[in-house]
Amino acid sequence: MTMSYLHPELPPITLVRGDIEKLIRLADAAEGRFAQTGEFLAHEIDRAEVIEDFERRPGLVAMGSRVTFRDNTTGQTRTVTLVYPEDADVAQNRISVLTPIGAALIGLSAGQSIEWQTLEGESRSLTVLAAEAVA
Repeated sequence: MTMSYLHPELPPITLVRGDIEKLIRLADAAEGRFAQTGEFLAHEIDRAEVIEDFERRPGLVAMGSRVTFRDNTTGQTRTVTLVYPEDADVAQNRISVLTPIGAALIGLSAGQSIEWQTLEGESRSLTVLAAEAVA
């Protein structure tokens, strides 16, 4: 299944080298319900600038980040922690990077927006308002 983007110009993203290997394995292993998200995540990995862990800037969404974002479709603001699938817990606002929102958030910085598709194929847009590393 090919991902379609509303705009070919996606925002520049940055990934921390320490996250890359596991993210690549997740994207490659994504099947079934997560195949489209895995494909989107793989595309994001391919286009990302990769930095060393010590170069991580404030406001960068990396694995383990606490992220506040606005759903530009509904105007709703949410704060979540971006985690690997095994640590996801929606009740505690811990969302997996292998969900459409998680894959859209990874690598963005505060102030950036991106358009993405829900599992149902609905186009949405979000804007990162803040991101911080969680110890």
